[in-house]
Amino acid sequence: MDAMDRKILAQLQKDGRLSITELAARVHLSVSPCHRRVRALERSGAIRGYLALVDPAAVGLTFETLVFVTMQRGDADTVARFERAIASIPHVLQAERLFGDPDYLLRIVTADLPAFQKLYDERLGALPGVQRMRSTLVMKHVARDRQVPL
Repeated sequence: MDAMDRKILAQLQKDGRLSITELAARVHLSVSPCHRRVRALERSGAIRGYLALVDPAAVGLTFETLVFVTMQRGDADTVARFERAIASIPHVLQAERLFGDPDYLLRIVTADLPAFQKLYDERLGALPGVQRMRSTLVMKHVARDRQVPL
């Protein structure tokens, strides 16, 4: 990855909807080489995809919690079953496996407290291999949807 690839990535992080023509102009490159570089960045996995960042509150998901999960066991089968189960819950926006205790951090959005309680009782409480879950409410987002520093 060279300096031009980093310029392209920086522009696409700011606006993933840029046309190749506009992107090429912003990075001072002609259209064909810019297009080749973007395709190469996509194939290499440097660009994982393109998406719209949706504000959860705008679609009625105003209740956000962070759930800390400590596992009973850390064997490969239990971890795999837990991670598959977490990946199947749409309200889990992020799931991070951590070193130490707790083992996982989950970022969850729901419409309100009763919706979170229902999700907790019906889905989270039935997750395989869980010893303990602790949750806290998100009061305010200070840094969110940030760009990767290039």
